[in-house]
Amino acid sequence: MSDAVPEPVTETEPEPEQAEPGVRTDPGYEPAAPAPLGVPREPTGNAEVDAGLARLADADHLATDGHVEVYEDVHRGLRDALTALDTRPGPPAPPSPPSPYDRRS
Repeated sequence: MSDAVPEPVTETEPEPEQAEPGVRTDPGYEPAAPAPLGVPREPTGNAEVDAGLARLADADHLATDGHVEVYEDVHRGLRDALTALDTRPGPPAPPSPPSPYDRRS
């Protein structure tokens, strides 16, 4: 039998919440203001797609947490444009050649 007694568990004060890695918490720190990325947007020839890509320019002037709303809106619009392309009727089928049974006398 051992005479060793386990150490009593003492409650310690919780450590202050750690900041996310890479996030500065210095007093007086101001994050940079939103700035345009300067990515050129070339016309695609499809008005719906061009409107969606132009909408991405709105994200240039928003803080990062506002980008999600713009991206989701553009994604929804692009998905709708692709769906519309799938549902458009194609060109009419060419007439079939007459079959030998079409001749009646």
